[in-house]
Amino acid sequence: MSTSTAPPPRKVNRIGLELAQYKGGKTTLCAGCGHNAISERIIECFFEMGVQPWQVAKFSGIGCSSKSPAYFLSLSHGFNGVHGRAPALATGAILANRNLLGVLVTGDGDTASIGIGQFVHLLRRNLPLIYILEDNGVYGLTKGQFSATADLGSRLKTGVVNELPPIDCCLLGIELGATLVARSFSGDKRQLQAILKACIAHQGLSIVDVISPCVTFNDHEGSTKSYSYMKEHDEPLHEVSFVPAYEDIAIEMAEGEVREVELHDGSKLRLRKLGRDYDPTSKLNAIQTLHQAHESGEVLTGILYVDNQAKHFVELLNLVDEPLGTLPPERVVPARAALEEIMEELR
Repeated sequence: MSTSTAPPPRKVNRIGLELAQYKGGKTTLCAGCGHNAISERIIECFFEMGVQPWQVAKFSGIGCSSKSPAYFLSLSHGFNGVHGRAPALATGAILANRNLLGVLVTGDGDTASIGIGQFVHLLRRNLPLIYILEDNGVYGLTKGQFSATADLGSRLKTGVVNELPPIDCCLLGIELGATLVARSFSGDKRQLQAILKACIAHQGLSIVDVISPCVTFNDHEGSTKSYSYMKEHDEPLHEVSFVPAYEDIAIEMAEGEVREVELHDGSKLRLRKLGRDYDPTSKLNAIQTLHQAHESGEVLTGILYVDNQAKHFVELLNLVDEPLGTLPPERVVPARAALEEIMEELR
């Protein structure tokens, strides 16, 4: 008689897929890199939310961060573009197929320096896209020079002190048109998971600035983007919880005022008050709070701003529901009469 036992049942999500189907290749980044922790959170969130990986399109530019899409969602579409140009690629792909869920992974150099022009126009268009900024304050691929997000007075391992003020990509996002803006820390698993799930449910441009320490070039005393600095200066605005629409159940919350924001698909973002009364739906309040935190040396984390009323770029263009690339010629080529009318108007 056989004494073998049946293998344990495989764990699958609500659409019947295993966690392994959301993973990617083996990372080639430095051991302990914060970017790897972010990739792990992306895998977990897309698995738990039950997103079909082949409905996802990943975009990136150049830099350590832009290698990250190879490490998650191997069954999805992907395009690694040139330095700073991923927003243009993402815009074209999302307009061509509005059914795709776009995820753009970038770095502080890719976004705040060579890509700053594309970034600001992406913001004002409010393209439906998840924009994850892996922010370590340095150029990791070119031996650790300061990036444009490095804080004034921060110091490199070489002893060089940064004398230029930083670009705050969250402030830009709030001011110029993104409809969900958040900041987190790669070492805060629970907070980052809740934020990423909210981004998946949000219909509009989500900007997530994740402080992601570079263990090789920017994790020493004097850095303002190191693990130790973040642990000492992280100031959470609230405790973030997320309830997806398909699990509309009560969740336990500690004592304290709770602000609930309903997202487009019915999912709920629950923000429990910690030390301050913060309204994430007020743009002016968000900008003022970030400025105050900067002056006091705090790094605010959590949902900084959310707007569920603004139309995103695809809605503004009144595109048809079908992917543009699947439309037959008779639906995309103007009739001869229409062309003649245009030419007549130009005479």
